[in-house]
Amino acid sequence: MALVRRHVEQWVPPFASFVGGLTLWEVSVRLLDVPKFLLPPPTAIGAAIYDAHELLLGSLLTTAKGALAGFGLSVLIGTVAGVVLSLSRWIERAFYPYALFLQTVPIVAIAPLLVLWFGPGLRAVSVSAFIVSVFPIIASTLAGLRGVDPTLVEVFTLYGATTKHKVIKLRLPSAIPSMATGWKVAAGLSVIGAIVGEFVAGFAEGQAGLGITVLAAYRQLRTDLMFGAVLLAALLGLLLFATVTLVGNRLLTRLRVAGARD
Repeated sequence: MALVRRHVEQWVPPFASFVGGLTLWEVSVRLLDVPKFLLPPPTAIGAAIYDAHELLLGSLLTTAKGALAGFGLSVLIGTVAGVVLSLSRWIERAFYPYALFLQTVPIVAIAPLLVLWFGPGLRAVSVSAFIVSVFPIIASTLAGLRGVDPTLVEVFTLYGATTKHKVIKLRLPSAIPSMATGWKVAAGLSVIGAIVGEFVAGFAEGQAGLGITVLAAYRQLRTDLMFGAVLLAALLGLLLFATVTLVGNRLLTRLRVAGARD
C-alpha cells in the first residue's frame, strides 16, 4: 500500500498539471480564436501527429541515429580526454581550454563547415551532436577524477600501485557519480546538436530527420506538424536522459554492492 501511495504522490501531480495545461491551452486558443498557423490547439497537433505518423516516426529514427552516434562518440572521446587531462596539471592547462572552446563556439556557425568536411547527412549530423555534447563529459570526468579522496590515493601509492592501476581501480570507480551527471547533460544536448546539424546538413540518402521535418513544416505554415516534430524531439531527449539515468544508477548500485563485499 505504501508503494502505491508513493507512486501516486510521484506521478499524479505532474500528470494533473500536464492535463490542466493542455486543457487551458485548448480552451484559450479556441475562445480567443487564435489562427492555427500561429498557435494550433493540442487536438490539432495530435491530429497532425496521427496523420503524419509514418513520416514522423521515420524522421525520429533518423534523428535518433545521429544523436546516438554523437552521444556515443562523446562518451568515448570525452572519457578518454578527461582521464588524460587528469594525469597532469600541465596537460590540463595546455589542452582544457580547447575543450572549453568546443562548448563556446556556436554550432550553427560551424555547421556549414561540417557539411564541407564530412558531407551532408548522418556523418555531419553525428559530428554536430558530438561537438555539442562532449564538453560536459570531459568536465564531469575530470572533476570526478580530481575529486578522489587524497588519503585513498596515498594508500594506493604506499602499496606501490602504478598510475594505470590508480586510474582503473580507484579514480574511475570513484568518478562514476560525477561522470553519470555529465552523461545526463550530454544525452539531452546530443539531440539538440543533431537537430541543429540537420538544419544545415540535411540528409544524403534515406529518411529526413526531425530537423528537416520542422523546416519543411515551417515553409508550408504547418505549425501543427512543426509542433509534432518538436514534441518528438523532446521525447527523444527525455528517453535518452532516462536511459542514461538508469544505466548510471545501475553502475552506482553495483559499485556499492562491490564496496560492501570488500
